[in-house]
Amino acid sequence: MIEIIPAIMPKSYEDLAEKMGLFAGVVPLVQLDIMDGKFVPARTWPYHPGDQHFANIITEDEGMPEWEFIDFEADLMIEHPEEVVSKWISAGARRIIVHVESMTDFEAVRNSVPQDLVELGLALNTTTPFESIEVYMQDIDFVQCMGIEKIGLQGEAFDERVLEQVRNIRSRYPEMPISIDGSVNYETARILVDAGATRLVSGSTILKSGDVSNTIEDLRNLVQ
Repeated sequence: MIEIIPAIMPKSYEDLAEKMGLFAGVVPLVQLDIMDGKFVPARTWPYHPGDQHFANIITEDEGMPEWEFIDFEADLMIEHPEEVVSKWISAGARRIIVHVESMTDFEAVRNSVPQDLVELGLALNTTTPFESIEVYMQDIDFVQCMGIEKIGLQGEAFDERVLEQVRNIRSRYPEMPISIDGSVNYETARILVDAGATRLVSGSTILKSGDVSNTIEDLRNLVQ
């Protein structure tokens, strides 16, 4: 079955709580787009001065919003992800996504993610050769291909180069889950699945629709 995964780009803890509330009980899992303002220009929660919520979540003094009702995967669009993967595991992430372009120590990442409990995925841009992650394919649980050229933004134009990227991965690794993040909408969902994608991450199409539940169902019906 194809997964439809809403993406949240949290401007603040309050924004995160509001958007998590939209999806609790609607989907089992959302993606949190986490940006430090270094690997990509944008900056999201928890990379804001003075915010204590994430530190409290790590120490279990408080929980992630709606944690009883919905899981999340953390898409770490940050420099030196090796340094914070364990923190996101402590925060409750069920999947961790690290971008190969920012990663410097795969073993540190792999050792921080408990196998059989948390999935580890590697993401790559449309301009990044597949060979850059092929050496790691036996040690990861899924691949995330970016559907846009400039990552870290919602509403960007679809980059058709991702289709060949997905076909290439699917032909080499028939059982590997492939997630697409970026410009997943009514026009692209079907062609992405036909190319071999099994998970579709959609941000603005869902959040700007005014009816997140029906939009998710519409996308699901398009690809089943």
